[in-house]
Amino acid sequence: MRPGAYTDTPVTADPYEAARHTAVARVAAAVLQLETPVVVSHGSAALLWGLPAPTTAPVHLTQTTKPCRNARGLLRHSHRLSDGDSTTLSGIRVTTPARTVLDCAATLPPSLALAVVDAALHAGVDRGVCLELLAGTPRRRGAIQARAVLDLADDGAESPGESRARFALLAAGLPRPETQIAIETHLGTFWSDLGWPAWRLLAEYDGRGKYTAAGSTTEAVLAEKRRQDAIEEAGYRVLRITSEDLRSPARLVDRVIRSAPPTAIPQPLRPRGALAEPPRVRPPWR
Repeated sequence: MRPGAYTDTPVTADPYEAARHTAVARVAAAVLQLETPVVVSHGSAALLWGLPAPTTAPVHLTQTTKPCRNARGLLRHSHRLSDGDSTTLSGIRVTTPARTVLDCAATLPPSLALAVVDAALHAGVDRGVCLELLAGTPRRRGAIQARAVLDLADDGAESPGESRARFALLAAGLPRPETQIAIETHLGTFWSDLGWPAWRLLAEYDGRGKYTAAGSTTEAVLAEKRRQDAIEEAGYRVLRITSEDLRSPARLVDRVIRSAPPTAIPQPLRPRGALAEPPRVRPPWR
């Protein structure tokens, strides 16, 4: 984990949760081993707050003094935080949720930043507070990206996979989809992950645990089949999105275009430049 620091192996079948457990322990070890007062920040703070940040990144620490060098596995930021920008969590000084969201929105690759911000808003972080913090530092590096991510984030996203799917569609220039759409059917009300109700087009993200978490695989698949049949009988088309689609965003965008009404999407698409993704970004989850 770090020299002289060890942790128990977590008991979980979820690879990301196991990696997150180790990453959080690495953060705690780094803070305990340093003599300089520091505040855990950026993606490391996001992990401490339970947000879906990358688990393999260096430990991000903010301090008032300029470090002589960054030790292995550490990335120290020299910056004076205001009194309201940090708090104590389980004995560790950490940036507040709002400050953490802003730092991630400005510095992470935009697809990963959107997942963090979506999750934070879903957990109750106030977008307005984050925007006020951004307004106070308009010239900070990454401000344009941070504004775009904060504007497009949605508290209705319930998983990083849903956020990643939305990012692919938004970055390509598609109209912004709604989230958690209520569909009235003969079996009752169902909720769809995202979609465009005016087009009668919905999209569902199928993560690896979707059909195993609620019972046997057979029962889960049959229940989902009944649900989708009822939604389609109500006049909607449903696109199933998987991790394979997320690895090929252009294919996902093409599927949506082909499924939408012919005149619904202006052509050619105009990508949202502030969401331009650096090459070879891999999400920490699957």
